[in-house]
Amino acid sequence: MDSLAIVVQEIIRPKTNCGVMPRDFLQDVSDEYDVIVVGSGLAGLTVANTLARSGHRVLLLEQHYKLGGMATWFKRPGGHIFDISLHGFPVGMVKSCRRYWSRAISDSIVQLKNIRFDNPNFSLTTRYNRDDFTELLTTQFGIAREQVTAFFEAARGMNFYDEQQLTVGEFFEQFFPGRQDVVRLLMEPITYANGSTLEDPAITYGIVFSNFMSKGVFTFEGGTDRLIGLMQKELEGNGVDIGIRCDVERIHVDRHRVTGVTVNGRFIKSRSVVSNANLKTTVLQLAGVSHFDKAFVEQTEEVRLNNSSTQVYMGLKKGEQIDESTGDLLFSSTAPVFQTDLLLSRDITSRTFSFYYPKTRPEGSERTFIVSSTNANYSDWADLDEREYEASKQDLIETTLDALEKYVPGIRDKIDHIEAATPQTFRHYTKHAFGASFGTKFEGLAISRGLSEQVEGLFHAGSVGIIMSGWLGAINYGVIVANEVDAQLLHSTSSVVS
Repeated sequence: MDSLAIVVQEIIRPKTNCGVMPRDFLQDVSDEYDVIVVGSGLAGLTVANTLARSGHRVLLLEQHYKLGGMATWFKRPGGHIFDISLHGFPVGMVKSCRRYWSRAISDSIVQLKNIRFDNPNFSLTTRYNRDDFTELLTTQFGIAREQVTAFFEAARGMNFYDEQQLTVGEFFEQFFPGRQDVVRLLMEPITYANGSTLEDPAITYGIVFSNFMSKGVFTFEGGTDRLIGLMQKELEGNGVDIGIRCDVERIHVDRHRVTGVTVNGRFIKSRSVVSNANLKTTVLQLAGVSHFDKAFVEQTEEVRLNNSSTQVYMGLKKGEQIDESTGDLLFSSTAPVFQTDLLLSRDITSRTFSFYYPKTRPEGSERTFIVSSTNANYSDWADLDEREYEASKQDLIETTLDALEKYVPGIRDKIDHIEAATPQTFRHYTKHAFGASFGTKFEGLAISRGLSEQVEGLFHAGSVGIIMSGWLGAINYGVIVANEVDAQLLHSTSSVVS
């Protein structure tokens, strides 16, 4: 590794300019809005855009210096541009982006055609759709076709308002008893996609899995940088005021009604506030427990956060290429069986590799990138001292390269930039509690949906309940909440008039 410059960057601190007045990031912001959106993840962005299209005055506030939340990117010297996490979503994203964003965005969504699995149980490549999986399950795994059909129909028939007693593990056992290899094929990508486990309600798996099975896995051509750039242009064109480096300190409530927010020390009045921050942070910190019923607060405190993740970002030298038969997404594991706790273990046995070929960013330089992702527990990284932390990141990098060598021989000689991100990284940049990659578990959805019943004009849109996770879930939940905010604003206006 002496020939490879390892770059492990955690926090970029702004330079201080002695004697220079700090920039006022709210200088062009008005004193009052119809709606203030706190946070610019895909749900927050969609809420802001949808409400602005409806004619409301909207202010979007983001504490980071970039929009996008977990759907963002970073650049490094030498022409390297990395999406901060793996992105794969169902075909429904095309319709949602066309309807709620723009044709330019929806037309940039393309299918990932080579989804690979490699583990001790099987090694295969699939287009990850129902037809392909039906053939795999019947021919390679020996499952009766009628049983496979019944499984797909049961999953497709699930709705988020269904009863929640049946677990994912129990659902699999009904159709494929004792078949751990089948469970691995069906479950592993969904666990990476939204943090779902065998112990979660079956609907949290069935709905998401069925969405993917309709047409396969899709991604955004041009990279997240182009996506967020197009979204920002759309927001500004619809009149949304945007404030970056604007950290909301308090959501103000008076007599069970939202009155505005304090951001960067300044109070801004608003008739509605939509929080795209972590759900528990929204209730327990930003708004404050005194404004909610005791039972509601207790239920919020009991909501479980989802897991976090680690990433290793690898940029290949200019001119270095990888054969596209390597795959677009590679679910690689050395674990003998599929177990959720193994996916979260510090002793990593399972990694998802995403390969970004030059076609991923056709308007950019001819560069190839690889991102490795592993699910992780925040607690495994939270209490390390600085020396232990850096050593753990270095070990993460080295073991990832060792694992990748099997699929890309000589990988160490092909790359000129590599760095790692941990749950601590995501907590720092997004302020997600415990660096949670997918918000809260399923019980969080009821709390998110019930906010406006506790405090008039207060709403939440974000990654909750697993079903509302990921790119498509976040955008669609943003639309649902935007429609509710619109109805509340119209009602409050008519009440004042009457």
